[in-house]
Formats: sequence, C-alpha cells, structure tokens
Amino acid sequence: MKPQRLHTWSGPEAPAAKAAYVRSMFARIVPRYDLINRLMTMGLDRRWRRVTARMAAPQDAVALDLATGTGDLALELARLGARFVVGADFCPEMLTAAVHKTAQWQARSSAARNPVSFIAGDAQQLPFRDNTFDCLVNGFLLRNLSDLQAALREFQRVLKPNGRLVCLDLTHPPAPLRPLLWPWFRVAVPLMGGMVSGDFDAYTYLPDSLRTYPDAERLRAMMTAAGFANASYRRVGFGTVAIHAAVKT
Repeated sequence: MKPQRLHTWSGPEAPAAKAAYVRSMFARIVPRYDLINRLMTMGLDRRWRRVTARMAAPQDAVALDLATGTGDLALELARLGARFVVGADFCPEMLTAAVHKTAQWQARSSAARNPVSFIAGDAQQLPFRDNTFDCLVNGFLLRNLSDLQAALREFQRVLKPNGRLVCLDLTHPPAPLRPLLWPWFRVAVPLMGGMVSGDFDAYTYLPDSLRTYPDAERLRAMMTAAGFANASYRRVGFGTVAIHAAVKT
C-alpha cells in the first residue's frame, strides 16, 4: 500500500488544481466505481439515491442530476416519472459509463420511454439557461467543489421558481460517534477502495475531502444565504451522510 498523503490545495491556482485532480481521480476509478460504492456503504448508497430522488418529486419534471457519475441517480429520476432527465458531469469517462448503463436500462425497462440525456458540464459554470429545471439533484458532489458558494448560485440560477434542490453527500458525523466512525473513514475505506480499484490515492482523498467541507448545519445556512427557502437536512448512514433539501424562491 502506498503511503497516505494529505490532499490540500492553496494559492491562486488552487481551484484549478483541485478540479484537475478530482477529474483525473474519477477517470481512473470508473471501472470499479459502482462496486466500491456498494462495498463501502454495504449497499446503502442505492437506498440513499432513491430517497434523494423521491425528495426531488420528479414526476413530470424536467430534472438535472449533477455529477451524475455512472448515472444511477439520473436513472432513478426517470424511474420516478421525470419527463426529461439531464445528467451532467465534468469527467468524460464517467459520462461514457453512464451512457452505457442507460442503454442497458432502456433495453429492459418500460420506464425507459422517459428520455435521459448526458452532457459534459461543470457545476460551478453550468451550460444551461436561467430557470430551466423543475428539480436539481446531486450525489457526492459538493465536497469536491473548489467554490461551493458559486455552485449554489448556479443551482439557484438554473432552477425554475419553486424548483427543488436535493443534495446527497458525506457529512461530519455527530461528535459522540466520531471516535467510532473515523477509523472506518480514515483506515478501512481507503484500504478497501485502494485494494479493489488499485488506486489507493483516490480513496485517501475521500476522508481528506471532509476537512474543509462545512458541517450539515452550516451547509443548510449556506443554502439559505444563496437564496433558497425551507432548507433542511436529514442524516442517514449512522450520521455520516446528509441529504439536504431546499426550494428556489
């Protein structure tokens, strides 16, 4: 196993450097991405995505899934009756996997009549017009952004009035549980992910990504400051994952 290193970026070039690292990291782990997600969460990530999609109320909606990855959350929106789904990601290799998975789903599912399309896009500079989407979801995106506030402003811009935002991501666990959960985050997860993917560096980044990420309550406040109403969250996964929801006013 390679020695762990701390993933930090500083200086004027930090945002671009972090974005380049994250894009390269996800490109490397595409072949084992879904498998490792299932192993690390004991299969619970599928349930969390279903909850996230339901909270977005996508029935008959034009929906956007940001950082779509291999497309699981985009397909969940389609299964729940979204009129049209766009999955966006800034990693071309992930988009290729999402297109392949969607083609397989369309070949066997009656819900496949609801169109799903994929596009390259950066969450901090979205390639969409104002007031385009009825709902916007993302899974495990926010920690990877170099400018979270800029992304929230973009979410606000592309959502229609009364549009629904739902964000699924890791969060800082409750203080009483941290002594029990940090060994899992900092030792077990990097070891498991590295052994399965062959890329230990990518999975030491995962716990590091929480170092500067706001806790669940602060993220809720940031959503409110960005112009969203009724911002709230619920914890899942023994408090290590949070699903934030809000509405564009």
